[in-house]
Parts: sequence; C-alpha cells; structure tokens
Amino acid sequence: VLETVDSTNNFAKAVAAQGAPHGTVILSDHQSGGRGRRGRSFSSPKGMGIYCSVVLRYDVPPEKLLHLTTVIAEATRRALAAETGLDVGIKWTNDLVLEKRKLCGILTELSLEAETGLTGYVIPGTGVNCGQQPADFPPEIRDMAISLEQALGRPLDRCALAAEMIRQYHLATSEMLTNPGPWLAGYRAHCLTLGQDVQILQGDQIRLAH
Repeated sequence: VLETVDSTNNFAKAVAAQGAPHGTVILSDHQSGGRGRRGRSFSSPKGMGIYCSVVLRYDVPPEKLLHLTTVIAEATRRALAAETGLDVGIKWTNDLVLEKRKLCGILTELSLEAETGLTGYVIPGTGVNCGQQPADFPPEIRDMAISLEQALGRPLDRCALAAEMIRQYHLATSEMLTNPGPWLAGYRAHCLTLGQDVQILQGDQIRLAH
C-alpha cells in the first residue's frame, strides 16, 4: 500500500520484473501519472479513488488470457454491488459505467518470455472513482465521469471496497483458466454494448464491428 506513485501498473511491472509472486497486490492513495488505454491519462486525485494493480503469473500463451480484462471487469462489478448495492454496467471492454458515465477503468498489460512465447506476467490495473465531486474531475471529462459518492449521496469506506475487490480478484483469477464461465456470463448479463455497433481502434485505423 503506497501513499503515492506514478502508476500502480508501473510499480507492479517493476516488482514483477524483480520476482514478485502471483497475487501480489499494489494499492495507492494517489497516482501522479495514472494511465488508461491508448496512452490516455486516468485522473487519480489523492484520497478520492481506489487505484489497484495485481501481479498475475500464468505459464500459458497470451491467447489463453484474452478474456482476463473481461473477468476482472466482472469481478470489480461484483465487488461494487456487494459493497454499495449499485447496479453498475459494463461498457465493452474495460469500463464500468453508472448513469451513462464512467465510474471505473481497467488497463491490462503483460510481459512475454521471448524464448518460450509464454506469458511472463500479466497485470490488470483498476481505477475506481470513489469520493470525487464534479469539480474534482478535469473539465474535459466532468460530464462523462461519476464517483460512487455522487451516486450514493454519501461517503463510502474505500478500505472495505478495496478489500472486497481483492477478494473478488482472488476468486476470479483462481478460476480464470479452469472455470471462467460464470464470470463471462456475469459480464454478458451486465454488458451495455451487446447488440450495438462498436468501433475497433487499431493504431490509426478505425473499423466498425457489429
């Protein structure tokens, strides 16, 4: 548990490279350089969110882990439901949303072993907006983001939520290779983008998927 860090994913990658074992969890009260997908920043003010990364080690080819972000999203949704009672939706593939606004983002990064082509480690990082009010969000995302405190109308116990997230991550990552079905079913049941057109971004190219 850190007071501040540039990015919990960066810190997790550093300790993973030094041999940190499967299941190592990094939490920080603040990120100075929180990151999202495609190089975007993730606003991470001190004392207002849960910023969490997990070191996972699976001795499998990376294609076996394609649904990891999906499983982590469902695990996060279950933790939020258990601690807040809120009906949070999932926006494919890696955002959790509430009232059509972003509540949580997930960034998954991995390392490959060149000799074997197997995964060295994989790190899912999760950022949950907990205590922000509208003025705490950067102006460019103020209308697109929401916090749990805004939705609940009251403060919440970040430690209790973080503990439940870690518990759900332990369950999910223990079953990801052997019994992913219930987690994927939960994801589908709460996915808001099923049946809708989505854009797939690959480098500078954008294509429509149905």
